[in-house]
Amino acid sequence: MRREFMAATHPAFSPIAHPEWMRSRHPQPDPVRPGQESVWDYPRPPRVEASSEGIEITLGGQVVARTNRALRVLETSHPPVYYVPADDFVPGSLRPAPGASWCEYKGEAGYLDVVAGDTVAAGAGWTYPDPSRGFEQLRGMIAVYPGRMGRVTVAGETVRPQAGGFYGGWITDRVVGPFKGEPGTMGW
Repeated sequence: MRREFMAATHPAFSPIAHPEWMRSRHPQPDPVRPGQESVWDYPRPPRVEASSEGIEITLGGQVVARTNRALRVLETSHPPVYYVPADDFVPGSLRPAPGASWCEYKGEAGYLDVVAGDTVAAGAGWTYPDPSRGFEQLRGMIAVYPGRMGRVTVAGETVRPQAGGFYGGWITDRVVGPFKGEPGTMGW
């Protein structure tokens, strides 16, 4: 039988535990079927691994990137984020966008607009121009928010975006959660 730690019932923590923390529990991983991976088996800090799966990204009805040379970043509680070589994007489909963000593991990310004809997905891509030690493989690689593209596929399967708007995970039938970004997951 699995026992869960609850601060409200532990004598050392109950006087200082925040009421919201007392009600929260760690997520219960979804069942994993053959051929699937659980995001709860992914490491933290994240791991970068090569993927030869066919990736296709479309916007405005046009293919803007196609590759079988992607990298997957795997991190506990997150669906994989696929990074595509910048060289595998159609020339002119990426342009610098304002803004930056910081990842405690990968470093500073710069944002990119993804462009296909008259269609512009503002700030829908990001890259790590000078990634932190251990993540140098991401230099020259581009990730996109799948929900802001027309369609993104991995090995022919249409990707579903990670919930929440901030995270850029790519959900396929191959991965199971629950995933960070869904309502009630901010404390994970």
